[in-house]
Amino acid sequence: MALKTDFHSFLRQCGGCAVIDGGLSTELERHGADLKDPLWSAKCLITSPHLISKGFEARGIFGREGEALLEKSVKVACEARDLYHNRLNKGSFDISGDGIIRQHPVLVAASVGSYGAYLADGSEYRGVYGCDISVETLKDFHRRRVQILVDSGADLIAFETIPNKLEAKAYAELLEEKTINVPAWFSFTCKDDTNVVSGDSIEDCASIADSCEKVVAVGINCTAPRHVHGLIKSIRKATKKPILVYPNSGETYDAVKKEWMPSTGNGDKDFVSYVGKWRVAGAALIGGCCRTTPNTIRAISKILGSY
Repeated sequence: MALKTDFHSFLRQCGGCAVIDGGLSTELERHGADLKDPLWSAKCLITSPHLISKGFEARGIFGREGEALLEKSVKVACEARDLYHNRLNKGSFDISGDGIIRQHPVLVAASVGSYGAYLADGSEYRGVYGCDISVETLKDFHRRRVQILVDSGADLIAFETIPNKLEAKAYAELLEEKTINVPAWFSFTCKDDTNVVSGDSIEDCASIADSCEKVVAVGINCTAPRHVHGLIKSIRKATKKPILVYPNSGETYDAVKKEWMPSTGNGDKDFVSYVGKWRVAGAALIGGCCRTTPNTIRAISKILGSY
């Protein structure tokens, strides 16, 4: 069965590199959303879906109701993409900020968070789930929602904030199942230049992604920018697939208070100063994760436009 989206063709149309969007939860909070909830930013699909276009069991949501929210998340993203294209066609929307209207292909990636995110205790930032969690357990946990996202119209699946080899292996085995016919990317969350947060090496994790034909890109997200250059080099040792990076702002997340602790850096300016180095090191897709802003993405777009 052919994959729904030709990811390599997409990258060629983009000139070899592409921009990933920024931190959704950051913008939702800026628009007044209270995200201190087990669902985090997904809460807005229930309370204020208009904020999603503008910028579940743990919560008592079961069965078809939760599935409908997953479908809705993709629908809202596709609607936002259509709006973007319509504005470009009318000449009234300039994402680059330099006065030049550019028509680029846009893909909708349906996000799949880690099992740790479901636990809502910060486990996705530690990667330690307990001795009773196996690959089969994780596959059973993820299978239904992955299939819903595949059927919802998304162009690809983004397996994000992967904290350990175990979950990467579960995802890779799920993708081998016959009903999954869209490409995917794997992005890991890391604690230093060479290891994911569980202590597994990023090279070993990237090797798992490399072994799966449906994984079309490998990289990192929600990781401090200062670690990214070294991580790119380590990932390249394990795979020739495109590398993607969308780090957080460098701030530290307090899983108990569910708040980001301020950093001593200079925000967007510090983050963007790394982008050229990441591109030269081999990153083909660059964006931002938590605490990055639309200004971050505009700056990334300008820098990548020069390559």
